[in-house]
Amino acid sequence: MGNLLRLLPLLAMLVTAACATVPTGGPPRGEAREIAELAAAIAALGPEVDPEEAARAARISYDWTHKLAQDYRITDPPLVHNTKVNMGLKPRGLCWHWAEDMERRLKQENFATLEIHRAIANADNPFRIDHSTAFISERGESMFDGIVLDPWRKGGVLVWEHTREDTDYAWQPREMVLSEKRARALARSSMQLARP
Repeated sequence: MGNLLRLLPLLAMLVTAACATVPTGGPPRGEAREIAELAAAIAALGPEVDPEEAARAARISYDWTHKLAQDYRITDPPLVHNTKVNMGLKPRGLCWHWAEDMERRLKQENFATLEIHRAIANADNPFRIDHSTAFISERGESMFDGIVLDPWRKGGVLVWEHTREDTDYAWQPREMVLSEKRARALARSSMQLARP
């Protein structure tokens, strides 16, 4: 039984890899059109959004996704790549790596009219893995009034859509999720200390 359990990640990788497509070394298909569509969506987030900042944020989101896919050596679908990262076979590429690196890069721009957020989904769902990503909104608005920027979901191909329209995930602000996790850990710790 122990040998079978050790083989399960490998079997999952082989089955998933046989059915999936992954990004190739070139820039994303239709890149100019997709960048323009994202720029228009970001600019439409509110009347105070600077169209130049929206265009820059869109271009960076696509370019950075492509660069990270190369840096992370993405050759597999996301869950297979996750397994390889967790086994030490790949350097990075878990969803929180993508989210952290995307957030850091976008924040380097010091946008005056845009704000970058982080969120987590499935943190309270024992049947799904946690998923993290970055969001962009008009400055002063919440992530729920913004756009999801998710390069992990399709393994190095940027997925974006308005937060409220993303039916694949029930997003919660990252700080709220982490605060709840800390509170649960503290409660468990207190219960263990209270045991005779």
